[in-house]
Amino acid sequence: MGSRDFKIWVTVFFSHYRFQACVYFASVFQAISCGIHYLASVFMAVTPKFVCSVPGNVTSILFNSSSSSRIEDIWTLWTSTKDYIVVQLENGDIWELDQCSRSKRESNLYLAYEYSGNKSVFSCSDGYIYDQTKWKSTIVTEWDLVCHREWLAKLTQPTFMLGVLLGAVIFGDMADRVGRRYIMWFTSTGQFLFGIAVAFTFDYYSFVIIRFLLATVSSGYLVVVFVYVTEYVGIKARTWASMHVHAFFAVGIMVVALVGFLVRTWWIYQIFLSVTTLPFVLCCWLLPETPFWLLSEGRYEEAQKVVNIMVRWNKVSTPCKISELCSVQQDDLVCYRTGGNDISTAKKHSILDLFYNWHIARRTITIWLIWFTGSLGYYVFSLSSVNLGGNEYLNLFLIGAVELPAYVVACIGMDKLGRRNTLTPFLISSAVICALIMLIPQDFSILSVLANMAGKFAIGVAFGLIYLYTAELYPTVVRSLAVGSGSMMCRVGSIVAPFCVYLTSVWIFMPQLLVGIMAFLSGMLTLMLPETLGKPLTNTLAEAAELGTNKNSCLRKSPPAQSGAVLEKLEMHSQESHGTDE
Repeated sequence: MGSRDFKIWVTVFFSHYRFQACVYFASVFQAISCGIHYLASVFMAVTPKFVCSVPGNVTSILFNSSSSSRIEDIWTLWTSTKDYIVVQLENGDIWELDQCSRSKRESNLYLAYEYSGNKSVFSCSDGYIYDQTKWKSTIVTEWDLVCHREWLAKLTQPTFMLGVLLGAVIFGDMADRVGRRYIMWFTSTGQFLFGIAVAFTFDYYSFVIIRFLLATVSSGYLVVVFVYVTEYVGIKARTWASMHVHAFFAVGIMVVALVGFLVRTWWIYQIFLSVTTLPFVLCCWLLPETPFWLLSEGRYEEAQKVVNIMVRWNKVSTPCKISELCSVQQDDLVCYRTGGNDISTAKKHSILDLFYNWHIARRTITIWLIWFTGSLGYYVFSLSSVNLGGNEYLNLFLIGAVELPAYVVACIGMDKLGRRNTLTPFLISSAVICALIMLIPQDFSILSVLANMAGKFAIGVAFGLIYLYTAELYPTVVRSLAVGSGSMMCRVGSIVAPFCVYLTSVWIFMPQLLVGIMAFLSGMLTLMLPETLGKPLTNTLAEAAELGTNKNSCLRKSPPAQSGAVLEKLEMHSQESHGTDE
């Protein structure tokens, strides 16, 4: 099962790339915190069973044919939101308690569940009584986000995802301007501080605002860490390394399930989640800047210092001089220019270039749809896991755990079968699984959980490989723009996903139906995309448009990127110094 791929991964990381291995695992560890905060609301915003409260002390309680003196004994019998409870107070008043209203009986002669006399209907001005069997408190019970305020509870996850969208835009751009490590320092510290601050919010609106800020820094870190590890990891391990940043995010989902099982008070639960990655915050300032970014800014002395540290850690026998590699790089650029293509005259490109012609436009629409579908399916399967029956904590843990083998399969599939040939079957299979879920009776909770795990696995494979596939489908001049626009569609999918889950009130399988339709449509459109396995990266839109055709113009060598070529030479230098032959 991909033994050679795994061997390369281990060899590269723990042999001649010791420094990069340490930097990699230190930086991606904080991705766990991103996964935690993205899914924390699954348990923090739980709405337990509830009824209106009454103005007085309760002495007797009736529910159908059962009676009790404690309302806690009634919750196990409560099965429908249409049910009501009859209570008698110390002063003899008899009340019927619904979820969003209460009725006072005019006649107090006898206590019975059925009553046909006159009643006076009142609002729930005395608050609500909540079932505390599973959760001692949630944000719903804290601020009474039920009945006419229920929509506020449902807005917590979409507003968080809106912050994710904003954070990706802001910090992705700032990382190119001020450097990767400064943004990683700021966002990782912000995750800890805002995460703790959420637990001490005094009302719903301050809670939403701070969670929004938490979302921006969490998203910012996740975006920048992908770039950071890609610029540090060697070429041969780059696919596996960048892919498994997702795996650490999945570990964060598993941590949410574990902490949710152990801690049942929402603000304590939030504190525990926030301190999980505190060790990284204390040492993240040790992370160096990437030589890629330093070279792109012309800061050669600082880049040389980082390279010298890499040389010592990796025990390279011969010295490596940035100045020598840069001089070679300048020669490469001169040779390329004399070939008749002057890259200095490159123009600025806009999103309209993603619709350069019919072929590129069709490709862009398909890629955007895949990004949207991948994110939609990912969060629908994750958020819906707690509603599958059985143990909701175990369900979420398994939904997170199933991602780990999914990314391994994605890496192997991309290298062995190709990008398109891996993406298409897994998108279509996720659509088929959604159809099967709708056929499973609701009483078969174990089968439902297994089917949802299979769906999350399939969509996880597709969602994982689309990052690299998008970068390969577009030329150098708009590659970052293409990946960035796809990421924007991904964030739109994550914003829509919570609303999609709420449609279970319309039909229990409505989320699966929508995801299934989108996945099937995306899978069929993917068949029209060109395969990129083993093909060189394109440099112009004309070359990219010819991908998948019989023309050879797209196989022309692209001009070397200055810092990229230097880093490739550094990697080759390191391998030669170790005498490796992979």
